[in-house]
Amino acid sequence: MTLENPGGESNTLHSNDCDFVISRLLDAPRELVFKAWTDPVHMARWWGPRMFSAPICEMDVRPGGAHRIVMRSPDGDDYPIKGYFREVVEPERIVMTMDCSEHPAAWHDMVNPNRAPDDHNPAGEMISTITFEARDNKTLLTIRVRLKTPAIRNAMVKMGMNEGWGMSLDKLEELLANIPKSEK
Repeated sequence: MTLENPGGESNTLHSNDCDFVISRLLDAPRELVFKAWTDPVHMARWWGPRMFSAPICEMDVRPGGAHRIVMRSPDGDDYPIKGYFREVVEPERIVMTMDCSEHPAAWHDMVNPNRAPDDHNPAGEMISTITFEARDNKTLLTIRVRLKTPAIRNAMVKMGMNEGWGMSLDKLEELLANIPKSEK
């Protein structure tokens, strides 16, 4: 399945059982794309859907290092994501956990409407593998998110995971096009 985005680039989506996978060819060298994923100042500028901000972005980018990103909705609701870096191979790959247990209860209810009252993390720990493949002076970015069950994956897609990642990647493209030459 391919989704067109407003910038004319396309997202390629793949899925199987528990995995959500999205890829996009970015017009930037992979070292720069990798930097945009590992520099908290850059990541705060592009992480999250178009209308969301990321007022908190803390990252200790090394195996075992922690990260915490807080997305804020236009209504002021916070959606914290925390986790650890399992693997960091510059500029090729990042493997990190993502825990959304601090998201609002209404979000958890959408993930699993039948969750037990004491289940504060129905999405479970997600494992994200991000790869950066050099293609001439461009980068094929692939994000693979492993979810706990096919039902959780399907709920996340129904809640807008495709669209959210698409908007984040749009913002990433804009950032990459506007990073000052001194930072490239």
